[in-house]
Amino acid sequence: MMQQTRKEEIIKTAAKLFKEKGYSAVTMRDLASAMGIKAASLYNHISSKQDILNAIIISLAEEFTKGMKLIQASNNTCIDKLKQVVALHVGIASENVYGMASLNNDWMHLEAQLNHYLKLRKDYENDFLSIIKKGIEASEIKDSNPEIIMFSMLTTLRSLHIWIPKKEDLNVSDLANNLSNILIHGINK
Repeated sequence: MMQQTRKEEIIKTAAKLFKEKGYSAVTMRDLASAMGIKAASLYNHISSKQDILNAIIISLAEEFTKGMKLIQASNNTCIDKLKQVVALHVGIASENVYGMASLNNDWMHLEAQLNHYLKLRKDYENDFLSIIKKGIEASEIKDSNPEIIMFSMLTTLRSLHIWIPKKEDLNVSDLANNLSNILIHGINK
């Protein structure tokens, strides 16, 4: 395992604080205190709290977008693509619980990168919707409102950062399979 750089350590600690207190409530002094260093030392590695938020949110949004593009480009069935989307969310959320909280709760605080983030998000959702629509057209998915299907799935997937930390014996693969089964196939017997 590669050793974390000081900047990566700062970003990880900040993401945890943002999840616990909210972006607006965290100061650079809070971050320095949590790391056991002087606030002035932070500026040797990062220029501002906004830069930290950008690093957290944009890197995750780009990771989701990259994953979605690979899924979209595959020759898999639409159902298999949806299973891959679920696995993508479970994988990223399980590795980035604190960052996911910022992605979901603090994105509106982005300044210079807000438009870039909103484009990534829109493109991701359009690709997600496209999979669902193609699945309906191919009779793989029940003929329902595609936006409601996407909203239902994304609501669950975007809240994984709340649920995952409560599971001590989490098996990422099992979670992805179980979520796919429920989100895609429903709970009918």
